[in-house]
Amino acid sequence: MKQKKMLPAFILLMAPAAAILLILISTRYGAKPMTLETVWNAVFAFDKELVDHQIVMTSRLPRAIGSMLIGAFLAVSGALMQGITRNYLASPSIMGVSDGSVFAVTLFMAVLPGATPNLYILSSLLGSAAGAAMVFGLAWLIPKGMTPVRLAILGTVIGSFLSGVANAIQSYFQVSQKLSFWFNSRLHQLDPEMIKLTVPFAVAGLALSLVLSKSISALSLGEETAAGLGIRVWLVKGLAMLAVVILTGVSVALAGKIAFVGLIVPHIARFISGSDYRWIVPVSGVLGGLFLTLCDLLARFINFPFETPVGVVTALFGVPFFLYLIKTRGGEQRA
Repeated sequence: MKQKKMLPAFILLMAPAAAILLILISTRYGAKPMTLETVWNAVFAFDKELVDHQIVMTSRLPRAIGSMLIGAFLAVSGALMQGITRNYLASPSIMGVSDGSVFAVTLFMAVLPGATPNLYILSSLLGSAAGAAMVFGLAWLIPKGMTPVRLAILGTVIGSFLSGVANAIQSYFQVSQKLSFWFNSRLHQLDPEMIKLTVPFAVAGLALSLVLSKSISALSLGEETAAGLGIRVWLVKGLAMLAVVILTGVSVALAGKIAFVGLIVPHIARFISGSDYRWIVPVSGVLGGLFLTLCDLLARFINFPFETPVGVVTALFGVPFFLYLIKTRGGEQRA
């Protein structure tokens, strides 16, 4: 038993060093490479008169930190969704949660162009909650709607609808240029102030996820089993979905919809950690942050010196993985 926990424990132990290394690499490399000395001086001896220092502190470093955080948020959200629904296809981008946020933020940006960043974060949180409610509400009404493939189809249909309406809104209100970076998830335009504003929400969402992780382990075995162990099933599900809404909402508010991180990473974390969500949740967070940061690095060099949206890179990994899950797991609930 102890040997089974050695690998996830090792990953969590090495996570700070790996994160610092990736952040450093991400900060150094781009259209204009930076030396280590330049990065060090920009961080610890910032000179606003130097262009390189401005690039590091206003673009490269927020981008690296932001991609690490967003990847962690989305991966933890996916792990929670897969645990409480026992659905191996569950993730924020497939189940309509991300698309609900996209729709709500687009609407707020169009109707209230002078709104504060706090309002955009709030709108994203409300939108993610509405998107999840629509998908799971319809799935509840449709016969066998909670099976993995049908739930994924419902999420895709509703997500496409919300995304289409969002595109119509941005065209009608002529805010396409303002929203273009956000619709394409271009992490190089992350707002450092927005990252600071999302920290309290992110801390709350991650803390709630960790607190619930033991109960989700029981819930992943089935509702009857969990109830027999004294778990208050609907309370745990409700609080877990609240954590998903918070983490997905702040992610979309920061950088728009980024697909497949919440699908791929929890499966890798489960393969490494077993069925205990006390390990799956933190390992998902660590691997999600590293995964998205690596994808962002690839996005810079696929069509160098031009930027490729990071969502294109995550889709290159995610689409084959999604098809693999459908082929190997079919349409059954996870046991």
